[in-house]
Order: sequence, then structure tokens, then C-alpha cells
Amino acid sequence: MDGKNRIRLEKVTGKNLWELMELRVRDDQTPFVAPNTTSILEAYVTLSSGGQVWPFGIYDGETPVGFLMISFGTDENWENPPPIAQGNYSLWRLMIDERWQGRGCGRQALRLALDFIRTLPCGEAEYVWLSYEPENLAAKRLYASFGFEELRGMMDGDEQIALLRL
Repeated sequence: MDGKNRIRLEKVTGKNLWELMELRVRDDQTPFVAPNTTSILEAYVTLSSGGQVWPFGIYDGETPVGFLMISFGTDENWENPPPIAQGNYSLWRLMIDERWQGRGCGRQALRLALDFIRTLPCGEAEYVWLSYEPENLAAKRLYASFGFEELRGMMDGDEQIALLRL
């Protein structure tokens, strides 16, 4: 499997939960992305409090290669959300397992995520936004290549916010 044109998204279920939680980034990337276990727990809490979130496994054929999570708006558990979060979609998480990096899986998964968002599952929105650690230059380059633009001075905690008009 080369990761080329075989990438697909699959909703997280009881059948794939455990294999997705085993995926890991390289040690030097751990400051940039939460473990998938944390992300899946955050998705559960968001859903249980009335929020909108879609956690997906990223697959090359039948092999799990990563994880991504999309959300819409805010929920009651989110303290001090950035203003851009209200009424817009967010690419909350994107990770590719260390064994699958450098094969274009992240680029293909991001394209699929944007395709999903453009179906407007929660209705109209002006933007999709995301945030990343300013030191994560690989993420910055990937997102910029899709047209995401940094909002100078707008942060989500200590992460830089970038947005893309839908």
C-alpha cells in the first residue's frame, strides 16, 4: 500500500476504536497533537453536552493510518472559545501515524475532511478554521497549501488560528 488514492475516512465506532487509539506520532511531534485517546474522549464529552463533532479514522485501504476530528460551533464545556468558533466548522484534530508519514496521507485526508465540511452537515457557515502550535511548520505549510490563512493576533490558547472561507 502506497497511500496514493486509497485514503478514506471512516467514522469511529466500537469496531475500530482500539486500533485508532494505538496510532502514534513521532516523539518529536507529541507537543503538537493530543493522543487519539484524548481526542476520542473529547468527542464523547462534546457529543454528550449537545455539541457537534465527527471523529474519523483515516485509512489506507483497510489499514488505519491516522485520525481526524471535525467540529461545528461551541458547546457548554468549552471555556473561552475563540470568536471564530461560533457558527463555523473546525478541523479540530489531524494526525498521521509515524509509520505512514511522508506518503501524502495527511494531504489526502485533509482534502476529504474539507469535502465533508463542504456538505454543510450542520448548515451554512462562512469558514472552516483550525489551530496549531506556531512551531509546527509542517502543519503550517500543509494548511497554507489548501488556502488557510493565519489570523494575526488570534489564538486558541497558545495555538495560532488559521481559516479558510467556505
